[in-house]
Amino acid sequence: MKKNTPMPPLSAAEQQQYINAMRAENDRVFEATGKRRGAFVQTFGCQQNEADSEKFAGMCQEMGYAIVADPALADFIVVNTCAIREHAEKRTLSIVGQYKHLKEKNPALVIAVCGCMMAQQHRQDDIKFRYPYVDFVMGPSSLHRLPQLLCQKLKTGKRIYCPEEAEYTVVEDLPIRRESDYRAWVSVMYGCNNFCSYCIVPYVRGRERSREKEKIVAEVRELVERGYKDITLLGQNVNSYAKDRAEGYDFADLLSELDAIEGDFVLRFMTSHPKDASRKLIDVMASSRHIAHQFHLPMQSGSDAILSKMNRRYNTEKYLGIVDYMKEKMPDVTITSDIIVGFPGETEEDFAGTMQMLERVRFDML
Repeated sequence: MKKNTPMPPLSAAEQQQYINAMRAENDRVFEATGKRRGAFVQTFGCQQNEADSEKFAGMCQEMGYAIVADPALADFIVVNTCAIREHAEKRTLSIVGQYKHLKEKNPALVIAVCGCMMAQQHRQDDIKFRYPYVDFVMGPSSLHRLPQLLCQKLKTGKRIYCPEEAEYTVVEDLPIRRESDYRAWVSVMYGCNNFCSYCIVPYVRGRERSREKEKIVAEVRELVERGYKDITLLGQNVNSYAKDRAEGYDFADLLSELDAIEGDFVLRFMTSHPKDASRKLIDVMASSRHIAHQFHLPMQSGSDAILSKMNRRYNTEKYLGIVDYMKEKMPDVTITSDIIVGFPGETEEDFAGTMQMLERVRFDML
């Protein structure tokens, strides 16, 4: 497989064939030894990565692995990486480096490094040349290929560097092994179109792709029926949900539909971009039965000049207008945010503007 040749789409039937093949092999080992092969999934990064790792674990379980909490007990290790900060990348490489001794003790151990960090060519090269005991790598758009790449590795014995997908699509109905029995992540969309000047996400996760509303509603309804109490909708910018589908349907409409589900549960969402936070969305929250009066709204800076350099596409006046409307409609609302201090070119005056915004808004958590 050439590294620069995009991967053709993988059908659900093909994916299931790979899962079945691994399941048969792991069942054979279990019958012969009385012990299940173990799989260990390690996660770095955001809630979206946590949700992705639950899919990795679900696929491993479907393939006949027992999920283990100790990498020393694993026959298959999946490291799901983050690329948003260099510190996270270096920590990941350090952890991967520590797995060398596990491979020496168990040469049959398969190690996969996946996720956002592996969507960067220089990090794939790091793994290729500095970590020869890592068996395959793939980016976040290829997470559904885990069974395929594992089968390919075991069949050929060769290391695999999975190219980018020919088409960035939404792959539905992947098995999920949820870490909690009361709290659940539900991804509503993937990717980002915003291209903030400090952020790598659009380059490693691709452009925005929304899930079908029917799939989301069915997943949330099933979770409620199973007794889940705390459900968080995920997306790089949930406020952009369905803009890529041209259906005249938006995130506020989705929230309204989910709020109509009967049951005892709380609905949350993250993360919101201020440029797309509408009054319609706030109105739906204020009138809802299940949506928490909680809003994570990254401000990043209190200086219009810095916001422009960040390519945030809103100013402090618009941001304050959103906050004031939220507090008017939901006096009990909890507002949290993110701030970047020391952005390139930031002056003392710019920093003072951020401090003034903090005094004005009085965030509950920062």
